[in-house]
Amino acid sequence: MGGGDGSMTLDTALPTIHEEALDVWGGRLTMRVKVAGAGAPLLYLHPAAGLAWDPFLSHLAERYTVYAPEFPGTSVGDPYAIHAVDELSDVVLIYEEVIRRLGLVRPVLVGQSFGGMLAAELAAYFPALPEKLVLLAPIGLWRDDAPVANWIATPPDQLPALLFHDPAGAAAQLMLKLPEDPEAARAATAGLVWAFGCTGKFTWPIPDRGLRNRLHRVTASTLIVWGRQDRLIPVSYADEFAVLITDSRVVVIDDCGHIPQVEQFEQTVAAVDAFLHGELR
Repeated sequence: MGGGDGSMTLDTALPTIHEEALDVWGGRLTMRVKVAGAGAPLLYLHPAAGLAWDPFLSHLAERYTVYAPEFPGTSVGDPYAIHAVDELSDVVLIYEEVIRRLGLVRPVLVGQSFGGMLAAELAAYFPALPEKLVLLAPIGLWRDDAPVANWIATPPDQLPALLFHDPAGAAAQLMLKLPEDPEAARAATAGLVWAFGCTGKFTWPIPDRGLRNRLHRVTASTLIVWGRQDRLIPVSYADEFAVLITDSRVVVIDDCGHIPQVEQFEQTVAAVDAFLHGELR
């Protein structure tokens, strides 16, 4: 794992990962779910850029069976699946159906950014569903005095500065590195743009679909983790979520941007582990 400077390295062993394909939504949609680990169930909901199995997920898979669905349209070879989904409420119902089809009973829900919004929506629509809830810099709220940056409209060369406190740091560079093969690099870039489009369908023109009015329904114990230097979603939103979710606590991580589990891996893992093990009050 990373050193004391928060850098991320890859000495967390990659677990054996397999994929499950579930036909849902009346047969109109196939959801692909990456699965790894052993133990109690944990559902991970990825950010707008799509699913990347990283050391954070490998760490969680050491204690949990991690289920990581790919958002409709972001699975390789199935880009037009997004056309089967019209509304954010459809997304929530699709994910709840996936959870039932997988046979998960009171899974821990963990979501990053766009995935954090989906995790919060699931916990609000279905309060008895999650055992616990971990939100890593979730979107879903809006304040005119603290606007959320439009990551879709941000030029690719400016994304690193939007996502990371230190875009030149080792963790950021490792995450953002494109394949050396030019064709593979073009495919990766196109995939990112398409993933932003698929998820952006449910977040813009502003990433607010009324979640503020539903968060009072969340009954699961909740951890909210935020990078103090988050340029995409200001850290002030951490307290917004905490006020609206009754049983919640906030951990703010210094020298950290929008992706705490990457930029400050050790601090994020320590906070999440302490919360999931009942040691963080």
